[in-house]
Amino acid sequence: MTEALEPVFIGIDVAKATLEVALSSEPRSSSWANDEAGLASLLAYVEGVGERVALVLLEATGGLEQPAAAALCAQGYAVIVVNPRQAHDFAKAMGHLAKTDRIDAYSLAQFARTLNASDRRDKLLLKPAEPEQQELLAIVMRRKQLVGMHVAETNRLASMHASQRKSIRAVLKALEQQITQLDKDAGRMLKDHFKDKLELLKGLKGVGPGTQAVLMGALPELGRLTRQEIAKLVGVAPLNRDSGNFKGRRTTWGGRANVRSALYMASLSAVRHEPTIRAFYERLVAAGKPKKVALVACMHKLLTIMNAVIKSGVPWQPGYPQHATA
Repeated sequence: MTEALEPVFIGIDVAKATLEVALSSEPRSSSWANDEAGLASLLAYVEGVGERVALVLLEATGGLEQPAAAALCAQGYAVIVVNPRQAHDFAKAMGHLAKTDRIDAYSLAQFARTLNASDRRDKLLLKPAEPEQQELLAIVMRRKQLVGMHVAETNRLASMHASQRKSIRAVLKALEQQITQLDKDAGRMLKDHFKDKLELLKGLKGVGPGTQAVLMGALPELGRLTRQEIAKLVGVAPLNRDSGNFKGRRTTWGGRANVRSALYMASLSAVRHEPTIRAFYERLVAAGKPKKVALVACMHKLLTIMNAVIKSGVPWQPGYPQHATA
């Protein structure tokens, strides 16, 4: 009776072609294709374990993990997606020096058991995104891909034989049309589904449509967490590196790269056009901070301002610095 009620922890190693699944209660892992049919089989397999499933852990794999994570969340399972660095460090600590899909899946299952006992478990749980957030994020990701393709084709144009330049220009024109259409789609989504939140940020300079689309699609936690939590989630919080007598420089790492990139561009603009951020940046530089460090601090401040404004429901006004520390 006791054995039947023992919790089961699941680790899923996600690759482009496969989903390798390990259960803490089973000696062998299972594998399915990373497609719709394979995902349906995975859900049926996990459902067969029943209520014993305590936690499912996946490693972030460039977005490849998102369909499986979202589907498991939708079925009511507790799901955590961890940073690859954390997963690899845990595997090494457990003595898993070799690396295969099967070993990685079992290591994630062991990691799931550890995280389940942590007091941070609930904070780490994946919150299922709303359908409109998923659609907006897909638009943002596709736009980024097309912009990358546009840059690559532009770089080829100068060195390409004259006979092929017409082809490249045709591709560039098609890419530009697609990017323009995606911008229109993103604008429509922002207006239809995120108008209330964006109205609160209307007076904050530097936060343009591109940044808004990334924030609304890729950061649904905005306005729900404390300033410390949201900064760590995005990866702009300075982290201590102290041990014994060693006092290391504070650094930022991890977090959501797409949100960080959008914040970087927004901060570059805000440093020039938003008085609150410009004054903060100039004060740091005058105090001797390197410009790069000062800009990262501006990213942190801009994020915490937006988080506090949305959390409070009070529209941003430059005369209210308390928004930055709420």
